[in-house]
Amino acid sequence: MAIIHPFKAWHPSPDQVKDVSCPPYDVISTAEARDAAKDNPKSFLHVVRPEIDLPEGTAFNADSVYKKGAENLNALMDEGVLEQDANQALYIYQLEWKGRKQTGIFGCVSVDDYNNDIILKHELTRPAKEDDRTRHIVDQQAHAEPVMLTCKDDVGMGDFTHSFIQNNDALFDFVTPDNITHRVWKVIDTESLIDAFGQLNHLYIADGHHRCKAASRAAEQMQGNEKAQFFPAVIFPMAEMKILPYNRVVLNVPDDFKSTLKEQFEVQENTDPTPAQKGTVCLYINGEWLKITLPESDNPSAVEQLDAYRMQHFILEPMLGIEDPRTNKNIDFVGGIRGTKELEKRVDSGEANLGISMYPTAIEELVHVSDQGLLMPPKSTWFEPKLRSGLLVHTFKTE
Repeated sequence: MAIIHPFKAWHPSPDQVKDVSCPPYDVISTAEARDAAKDNPKSFLHVVRPEIDLPEGTAFNADSVYKKGAENLNALMDEGVLEQDANQALYIYQLEWKGRKQTGIFGCVSVDDYNNDIILKHELTRPAKEDDRTRHIVDQQAHAEPVMLTCKDDVGMGDFTHSFIQNNDALFDFVTPDNITHRVWKVIDTESLIDAFGQLNHLYIADGHHRCKAASRAAEQMQGNEKAQFFPAVIFPMAEMKILPYNRVVLNVPDDFKSTLKEQFEVQENTDPTPAQKGTVCLYINGEWLKITLPESDNPSAVEQLDAYRMQHFILEPMLGIEDPRTNKNIDFVGGIRGTKELEKRVDSGEANLGISMYPTAIEELVHVSDQGLLMPPKSTWFEPKLRSGLLVHTFKTE
């Protein structure tokens, strides 16, 4: 059964929440973070991207970065920018974007559930990134950012949240510059929610594999600290989740790539840049959009049915020599929120030779892969909208 645990969150006051909250650390570069937090000492970017307060060129994993992150978090708490709730609570977190809402429960989940595959994974993690996030957690004595999880059955979550929202005022209700509305409600009476989640056999990681793994490693280092055995997550019903495509660019391709492509596939020229259905991809090269249908694998597993796998298996590896897209420097990934114009921009500027516009992975495919204990190819999913960081912080300092 899945465990969800209330906690005493640190959070900004409603009148400061827009100044404090920020995008997750992994969707904003150091340069972008430095610019966004300029002249705003309250921004939570000073906690999740603390290198912005150090000289340019400071390595992201320098000792001074982790020390600065801890100092910045402590300053926000000491100066009253963040205040701690008096009571343990769970929270309702609602995102609204482009007329669509998704409403989940924000609480702490168990490291043991992650270690014992109650919380199921679908991606490999990279040791260097694990090291980085683990060090932030240990040095700050806090989980600064939540992960995004999903579940197959809302176990009455929808009825509970709808009723609660109708009858209670929100703690936060604000719109971010990307036109996403973030709403949070505090729930003191948590017993029914804890019981409901106890009916679930599994939760699924949607976004935040490295934060989950880092929480597990930090908990192992602090086995005597009970609070460190839990980490914050927002759990959304699967039916409400939205995945955008995760597109690709290839920096260098052979001069005869288009001709080789035509020899092996039926290629449609001058097409729309967005695939209309699963199994098709659109390629941008030399100022022109092409469309092909990806072959199907023989006796495919849940992974081999994925467009990301088929793209890798039939084009990237055999035709472009990209065997491991996690480490190959000839490929880069572009979140679907940036659209196909970003692919055109990178190719037209000469930064890349080839743009690849993918059809989005379905949430059902993610769950199917996870249930089979398999792993998806890297960068198979881009969830949107993203959670905001700095809204509810979980600390576990010993008194």
